[in-house]
Amino acid sequence: MNAAASLSERLVQGDRAALARLITWAENADPRFARELAALWPRIGRAWRIGITGPPGAGKSTLVNEAARLLRKDSKTVGIVAVDPSSPFTGGALLGDRIRMDERTLDPGVFIRSMASRGSHGGLSRASASACDVLDAFGFDRVLLETVGVGQAEYDVLDAADTVVVVLCPGAGDSIQAMKAGLLEVADVLVVNKADQPGADRLLNDLVEATHVRFTKRAWKVPVVAASAGTQFGVDAVLEAVEQHRAHLEASGLDAARRAKRLEQVRHAVSEALTEALWGPGGVRERVASELVAGASPHAIAAALLSELLACVRGPGAQATPSNASQNPRP
Repeated sequence: MNAAASLSERLVQGDRAALARLITWAENADPRFARELAALWPRIGRAWRIGITGPPGAGKSTLVNEAARLLRKDSKTVGIVAVDPSSPFTGGALLGDRIRMDERTLDPGVFIRSMASRGSHGGLSRASASACDVLDAFGFDRVLLETVGVGQAEYDVLDAADTVVVVLCPGAGDSIQAMKAGLLEVADVLVVNKADQPGADRLLNDLVEATHVRFTKRAWKVPVVAASAGTQFGVDAVLEAVEQHRAHLEASGLDAARRAKRLEQVRHAVSEALTEALWGPGGVRERVASELVAGASPHAIAAALLSELLACVRGPGAQATPSNASQNPRP
């Protein structure tokens, strides 16, 4: 490898050290990452991204491990991004998903990157989508993205994955959870894992009924698949359902679906950067504190700040309307 080449150039040549370094830059919000990713952008979009989400203990890591094994048997290369929860005190993470997938680490057709959630509440690390982009540019056929396992709040995976697989298991109150909006709404494929355990049949029936009632107007009929990843049962059926969803998207407008997801990624990125700029060093924190001391209400201060920001975007005279100020973004 040419030592003087950029990381993007080295990545195109198959340099895994460059791949790992670029993902680290994404995690650390290194300003050099955007330039390298821009150089790689024409190569991005070939990998199929599969999000694996669900509550803690549902067996997501085992399912990812077995899915990777089967994909490798089919001669597909696999990139894996596994997100583990961060400590709220130290910011560190155990990164146990990497331990569970130890047998895949020696496979040259697999690359595993464990990431800490770093305070994100949507199931993914801030850099997860960027890590998927880098793995895509490297040339992996499939990218498996495992979320942290926070239950009904895992919406970030919607914007990072082409197909979202929601994993549930019996004995954890999932039949009730399945009737709620949360996880059921984000699923393209539903998996009842640990299907050999008591209560699995009931959960399977509950999910079939729930999808029938809730998704009657959807063009894609969400399949419910029974599996037991620990015994290698049903994982092939999960992958088959993923491929069926891929065929559906390709027939119904994949480019439009991906543009919509990219739009949400831009919105999240701008929102995070703006929040850090406003409330970090050199921001408005001291000014807001002084206005509060002077007796201004929080809503009045927020409206004034929003008007100033909109004036910068739209030009002088732009005003924040009540709907602008109170609108809640889609989770």
